[in-house]
Amino acid sequence: MAVLCGIQFVDVLGVTSGITALPAMLAGVSAPAAATPVLATVYAMFFGGLLVLGARLGDRYGHRRVLLLGCTAFALVSLIGASAQEVIQLVAARGLQGAAAAISVPSALRLLLDASPDPDERRGALAAWSASGAAAGALGLLVGGVLTDVLDWRAVFWVNVPVGIALIVAVRLVITRSAGDREAVRLDLTGAALLTGAVMALIVGASALENPHARVAGGLLVVAGLAAGAVFVAHQRRVRAPLVPRAAFASANLRTGTVVSFVNTATTSSTGVLATLSLQQEFGVSAVGAGFALVPFSLGVVVGSALTRPLGARLRVRRMAATGLAGIAAGNLLLVVTYGSIAGVVAGVAVAGIGLGIASVAGTAIGTDVADTLSGTASGVLNTGAQLGTALGVAALLLLAATIGETGSGTAVAWAVAAALAGLTGVALLTRTGADTVAARQE
Repeated sequence: MAVLCGIQFVDVLGVTSGITALPAMLAGVSAPAAATPVLATVYAMFFGGLLVLGARLGDRYGHRRVLLLGCTAFALVSLIGASAQEVIQLVAARGLQGAAAAISVPSALRLLLDASPDPDERRGALAAWSASGAAAGALGLLVGGVLTDVLDWRAVFWVNVPVGIALIVAVRLVITRSAGDREAVRLDLTGAALLTGAVMALIVGASALENPHARVAGGLLVVAGLAAGAVFVAHQRRVRAPLVPRAAFASANLRTGTVVSFVNTATTSSTGVLATLSLQQEFGVSAVGAGFALVPFSLGVVVGSALTRPLGARLRVRRMAATGLAGIAAGNLLLVVTYGSIAGVVAGVAVAGIGLGIASVAGTAIGTDVADTLSGTASGVLNTGAQLGTALGVAALLLLAATIGETGSGTAVAWAVAAALAGLTGVALLTRTGADTVAARQE
């Protein structure tokens, strides 16, 4: 379990450490200002766009083999980034890192679930998975800043090489071989291209919406992404061997888990970004200080993830997910009512983090409670939902805050909207009938 959670840790660390080092990277290769949004989003674009394809590659060729391929690729492309002399090399390295992560993460999650067949063990494994991602999110911001200040921005890439080698060795020693099914699992390359294009357009478009000078282009990209998504769904219904099996579309658990994953990140990633901007722009806190102020958020996720084991003994998984969403809503509301206080920001993000830890584990448990033949696909779909939640949630709430005004009222309204979305989703989980998870049925 530690090795597989380590994969998650490294991939998330790669996102946040790269964000912190972004200004130094751009200066180091004399990049024009226009390259900033490209370099900022290219990792997420390839990561989010290729997750489902990565999951299907694991189903076809074996998840251990694909995991090793992803880890090897991540280490190798980090060398490209570390030695980059031109901005195009840097962009390529970040994009390929995202692609390698997209190959690795679904297979790591699938192997983690396979190693935890008992419901209680599975809750513990998912808690560790969520906690490792949260810890990496917080540490990445600090590690990226420290490496850049003490050494050089290239160290953000160099550090991935020995870590990647260690993970490759650990996977070979610890993880047993898993056979794929090349005959039963056929790759729908047209579907993969449509889905990848749709997700990439949505992520890039959502990012562009945050820039007042690029909102028209961003809006067009979002519309194009939605259109490509509609074409993808129509294609999946017609093709003989779809990228996402029809049984996955029909799974109530997977649909519910994906919605929860989307709302989780939409209502917390935006919270963190708004809190960071508020601390720096309205309170005069430095970037490093704002990073430290958000550490309680990640600690809250770790605490919330740990709470799912005792909660799982008392609550059905849907109720546990609703409880987590209520925590996210409470954290956002706390940010609203304590606006103007740095202590209120710290407390609010900590409460939201606890809610996210609970809801993340529960949502993943719901979404992965599918037939064994679908569990690889489910891991890719759930992670894609989470990536889209981050991109669209941050863009929508930043746009809302900016539209209302430059004062704190815009930020407060955005936090209130995030609270409402989380709360209403939790209520829907409690009121809608549907399948529950294995863990719940055994209680």
